[in-house]
Amino acid sequence: MLNTWVVMPTCLPLVLRRCHSCASGSFRANGKFRVNAHHKLLDAWLLALCTTCGETTKLTVLERAHVRSIRPELLDRMHDNDPGLTAELLQDPVLRRRNRIALDWTDAWRLDTGQPDAPDREALDVSVRFAARIPVRPLRLIADGSGLSRAETERLLAEGKLVSPVRLTGRVSGDFGFLLKR
Repeated sequence: MLNTWVVMPTCLPLVLRRCHSCASGSFRANGKFRVNAHHKLLDAWLLALCTTCGETTKLTVLERAHVRSIRPELLDRMHDNDPGLTAELLQDPVLRRRNRIALDWTDAWRLDTGQPDAPDREALDVSVRFAARIPVRPLRLIADGSGLSRAETERLLAEGKLVSPVRLTGRVSGDFGFLLKR
């Protein structure tokens, strides 16, 4: 029987960027936007606060965009400081590259296995689905979800009792499946 595990975000990730005031390395996006108009051109920024000193930084969302080229729904969501829009924009690789930022997902996600405890069957066939592009180590995910230690998971991988079409060492942020034979 195929089980489905879901990696879900619990909060917004930290934005990794150097603070100009205190040299801290992380900011927390608070879901606030600033929109500025220059006649028919708009600039829009996502605001983030330094986790150490509280200094504000602006992450560029729109730069000198003509008013008619912006969808009205997007503009309304920015004016309403929509937290869902903040999550969407932080997932956008173009915005991250433009602002030279990275995301820290530590303690910002959880694994939903759909079962209260690990099954005691001979084989465990699992499909892992990601609700957001969260980079995680598959071996850690498998160890947490199946109730095994990471060393035990690595031993099962070395013995060939843990198989997957994707490489289980390193990090993944997309859906994958695996079969665990005990």
